[in-house]
Amino acid sequence: MSRLNDLIRQVALTNESLASDLQREVAALADRRSFGLNFERHVPEAVELPGRPVRRGDKVRVLPPRGEMPKAADSRLWQVARINRTDGTPRAELVSMTDETVKKTQDIADLVVVAEFRDPIYPGLVSTGTVERGGDRPFHTVINAENFHALQALLFTHRGKVDCIYIDPPYNTGAKDWKYNNDYVEGADLYRHSKWLAFMERRLELAKELLRPEVGVLIVTIDENEGSRISLLLEQTFEGYAVSPVHIVHNPRGVQGDNFSFVHETALFVVPLGKKLISSRILSDDEVSAGTSNLRNWGGTSERLDAANCFYPIFVRDGKVVGFGPDVTSDSAVHPAHNEPTDEGAIAVWPIDSNGVERKWRYARQSVEAVQHLLVVKELTRGSLKGDVEVLIAKEEGKQRTVWQGAKFDASTHGTQLLKSLTGRAFPFPKSLYSVEECLDAVIRNRKSAIVLDFFSGSGTTTHAVMRLNRQDGGRRSSISVTNNEVSVEDQRDLRRNRLRPGDPQWEALGICEFITKPRITAAVTGETPEGDPVEGAYKFTHELPMAYGFEENVEFFTLTYEAPLRVASNRDFDRIAPLLWMRAGSSGRRITDLSSGWDVADAYGVLANLDVVEPFLHALSDQKGAELAFIITDEDRLFETVVRQLPDGVEPVRLYEAYLRNFELESGRGLR
Repeated sequence: MSRLNDLIRQVALTNESLASDLQREVAALADRRSFGLNFERHVPEAVELPGRPVRRGDKVRVLPPRGEMPKAADSRLWQVARINRTDGTPRAELVSMTDETVKKTQDIADLVVVAEFRDPIYPGLVSTGTVERGGDRPFHTVINAENFHALQALLFTHRGKVDCIYIDPPYNTGAKDWKYNNDYVEGADLYRHSKWLAFMERRLELAKELLRPEVGVLIVTIDENEGSRISLLLEQTFEGYAVSPVHIVHNPRGVQGDNFSFVHETALFVVPLGKKLISSRILSDDEVSAGTSNLRNWGGTSERLDAANCFYPIFVRDGKVVGFGPDVTSDSAVHPAHNEPTDEGAIAVWPIDSNGVERKWRYARQSVEAVQHLLVVKELTRGSLKGDVEVLIAKEEGKQRTVWQGAKFDASTHGTQLLKSLTGRAFPFPKSLYSVEECLDAVIRNRKSAIVLDFFSGSGTTTHAVMRLNRQDGGRRSSISVTNNEVSVEDQRDLRRNRLRPGDPQWEALGICEFITKPRITAAVTGETPEGDPVEGAYKFTHELPMAYGFEENVEFFTLTYEAPLRVASNRDFDRIAPLLWMRAGSSGRRITDLSSGWDVADAYGVLANLDVVEPFLHALSDQKGAELAFIITDEDRLFETVVRQLPDGVEPVRLYEAYLRNFELESGRGLR
């Protein structure tokens, strides 16, 4: 190693950038494990930003001429040294990123800005539409972005706040389903597995910091192509977590392999060690019937006087337990019938057997009230008790099973066909809505204000499933879905033949986010297709309702932008930063967008831009009982501390733009070994 370091120092004398790259690769080799998953981490990724204005100092690629397909040479990176606008056609003077002696001049219209993952980014958000039917409910957010950069942005807004992350990453089948550094990774690529692992590791390392400490759960769905590798990667990345596979039969017709027909995929549940965070399985009607026993005691020591407090009525109405009466065990004058009607239209069920013997319930009233959700009402048809009812107690299913199968998991019927009903459009391999719902329900059933993140969102099934769960129990859960606007390979060919490029409106209109995700989520909320017709079909299995009813939910769609740090620091891009502040405050209520008065206070937070008007700001913040954050824009340490001392109790201060800029400068290059 010492000899390698000496050689790297010699290289640094003539090419500092190359020496830095060599040092990074040597460090990665030195860090390799003796045991466990080792793989090539490759060069850091880069993403093209069509539509982003070209600025001096930017890294860019030269686009192929309109009408031509991209070539290998297009991957070269250039830096913009100067922009010349004197002749009416803006042109950039470019310097090669690998050889400073190579220079060229190019029309700006033929350039696309490139962001490398080791460079700091300063993200903003621009709203591209809203759907509001949920009143004061928190908003679901959908972000069109490269998901690595979106995760960096979310570290500013949601670090340690996410209850559940559900992702369905590309399965790396060898088809053209994902890109690495602007190139599709195909089956013949000898490094496709290590590229995929490097791609995933970078994102998982950021995602881990978004999960709520001790209670946050990650779910990764995968098939046989990368299942074994991702399991090892998760074990290495999520130290202190258990990785539990659940096999889901999503394609009972099967996909033919060389030796087997594959009918399942796997959901890997990554759960903090020692924590019981997975909800029990909801039993089917058949399972409930098979797993119940009479709540009324029988056999030895089962009569009324054998217990001090187990003879009381259970009130039943419309086949459900609705309440409990007082114990009357010691009152020898009370001898009720097995079932007695009440003045309120219910039936009082007593623990009396078919021979009229007064027995007792198996548990005292307080204990039975605690398990009311497990009580089942059964109508009797035997002997003199015909028409009466009994109360049974169902066996509670303590654990989820590791194989899920049934009609609800069929990805063709409840993924592809359901998406077609909502939008009239096709998308490759969408998940069954009910499969995603089942995964999320296992984690957040008892978290009615949970935050759910999906940074491989695709068609938007995760947001749809969260809205379904809210409908079923009145929850106020919110979701964050990140997808990109990649255009399918087939559509790209046709668009390029028509001399179109990424960034052109006709091109962007056919991207995943614009053509699939936004229309699908909008249709789910409104109950109307993109053409304005009622969505046909109904939700099934639980809470069966016509899809045309829609949901009482709020959704806002954003596109991630890349801002200049000097403009941000001088408060000239507040409109781009404002959505991030709103998201950090809970994505609920009014968003602050105008600071012309020097300050503003909304439902959940306040922003102070002019410290000369601190008094009215503090008064308004005190009056707004739901406000928990105060963003204070100042470069002065003393002034910031003065304002902080005067904030109401329970209001967290955040200094702008220091906290924002520092967050993204520290996060740059993380995980890029």
